[in-house]
Amino acid sequence: MIHPERIKILNKNPVRDEKYLLYWMQAAQREEYNHALEYAVELANQRNKPLLVFFGITDQFPEANLRHYSFMLEGLREVQKALQNRGIRLAVQLISPTEGILNLISQADLLVVDRGYLRVQKDWRSYVAQRIPCSMIEVETEVIVPVQSVSSKEEYAAATIRKKLQRQLNEHLKPLDKASLTRSSLDFDLVSTDLNSPNQTLNRLKINQEVTPSPIFKGGTSRAKELLDQFIEHKLDHFDNMRNDPTKDYCSNLSPYLHFGQISPLYVALRCADLLSPGKEAFLEELIIRRELSMNFVNYNRFYDSYGCLPQWALNTLEEHRTDPREYIYSLSQLEHAQTHDPYWNAAQTQMTIIGKMHGYMRMYWGKKILEWTESPRQAYEITLYLNNKYELDGRDPNGFAGVAWCFGKHDRPWKERPVFGNVRYMNANGLKRKFDIDAYVNRIAELKNKS
Repeated sequence: MIHPERIKILNKNPVRDEKYLLYWMQAAQREEYNHALEYAVELANQRNKPLLVFFGITDQFPEANLRHYSFMLEGLREVQKALQNRGIRLAVQLISPTEGILNLISQADLLVVDRGYLRVQKDWRSYVAQRIPCSMIEVETEVIVPVQSVSSKEEYAAATIRKKLQRQLNEHLKPLDKASLTRSSLDFDLVSTDLNSPNQTLNRLKINQEVTPSPIFKGGTSRAKELLDQFIEHKLDHFDNMRNDPTKDYCSNLSPYLHFGQISPLYVALRCADLLSPGKEAFLEELIIRRELSMNFVNYNRFYDSYGCLPQWALNTLEEHRTDPREYIYSLSQLEHAQTHDPYWNAAQTQMTIIGKMHGYMRMYWGKKILEWTESPRQAYEITLYLNNKYELDGRDPNGFAGVAWCFGKHDRPWKERPVFGNVRYMNANGLKRKFDIDAYVNRIAELKNKS
């Protein structure tokens, strides 16, 4: 049974009596722990209809490139096989998702869709809801507590959203069972891209081929679950104390999989909830409180992808110090190619460009230094967001937008005033040296670069 707060009817059109029930998969690219999918199965069984699942691959998704599409296709191949085992046809087409849905809707009783929080995702759903003749139902599955159940406004920081989330966790932190589909849709004769030939599919897309696939991270729910198993067994106990050390590997590395909806945050939380581990609370703080704060931010702040999203105190202090002298000024090209005087920053940038993921603590340092080394805070913001979205597998999503904004004062408080930063939190290389064997991190990234 899906919690009613996850369900939202997007138009006033009727439920019809046609050939099948249609689920538009977009944000939740998985067969497991997918509330939208299970709700669609439930409705299909009630109506004694087969369920068809559709996924449209557009080469116009903002800032997505070969690295992102390659990872996504690896995951979709698994989804297609898993759905087939349940008697459900997944039709993947190289078409705008909105156009693909409009092509299929004439024979659908109703349309179910998962929820997305980005502007493009909201626009897609609104566009379709206004143009189809049947009911359209959105089911929220990328968070543990539905965003609007937590708060009706943008929250200032983790401190203001934490209690609101914690009050509702027990109600939503519950397992999601799979239902068996009564009528199969496998015999439907529909055009679908061959996901077993990903290179052929990628070659048909007009996308940026400059950023190559990650040599480390491969897409798919099975790989995400392997990483989760390894994290719980070998890392979770030390997560609280070791997660910020870039010379160690105590991160879960699940963010790319959460980004593409290849693993459910609810599934991850349930795997950890009953463990007696000293690192559990710190991990759940990041998975639930911090992650869902970012969903709140993107959902309620229409400037989430621009400098204007920052709190007024941060905008004021950064503008007051906009003309402060900078010891170093670097161009976008110099930054992108890791050509600065700082070996720690260069290592972080190199790690991101090669594997598609930067250590979380280094990403904070990385963003702070861009603010320090560019001509204006607005330019720094644009460069930081550009690089993060271009190279990170977990960029271009609420966590990514919130992470960049944090470097400039979002979800933080004013600190001691200093040049360039004003009252925005400052980080420096001496702090890295004091806390970690940071040269070991530089050496490890150098080895990674030599192998690539």
